[in-house]
Amino acid sequence: MRSLPELGEAVAARRKALKLSQTYVAAHCGLTRETIVRFERGQLTEFGSRKLLAVLAVLGVEISFNEVGVSGTLDELRLERGRAWGESPSQRHPRRHS
Repeated sequence: MRSLPELGEAVAARRKALKLSQTYVAAHCGLTRETIVRFERGQLTEFGSRKLLAVLAVLGVEISFNEVGVSGTLDELRLERGRAWGESPSQRHPRRHS
C-alpha cells in the first residue's frame, strides 16, 4: 500500500512529466497551489479521496486496486512502472528482437 507521501511523489512525477505547473493543477481541480505543494512534498497528514480523485483526473490517471501480496504479471508490472514514471503506452519503445 502506498503511503500519502509516496502518492504525493507519484503525483509530482506525473505532473512534471506532463509539464504542468502546480498552479495549473490546483486551478483545474479546485484546490490551492499551497495544498498541491504540500501534498507533493508529503507534508499533509490527510488528503481526502475527492481531492485525490480531482488531482488524478487533471493528470489523466486513475486508481486501481490489487490484492495485497498478489503480484501481477510481468506485463502488468511493466505497465505499472511506466505509469509511475508518467509514460503513456505510446511513449514506450517496443522490444527489439536480435
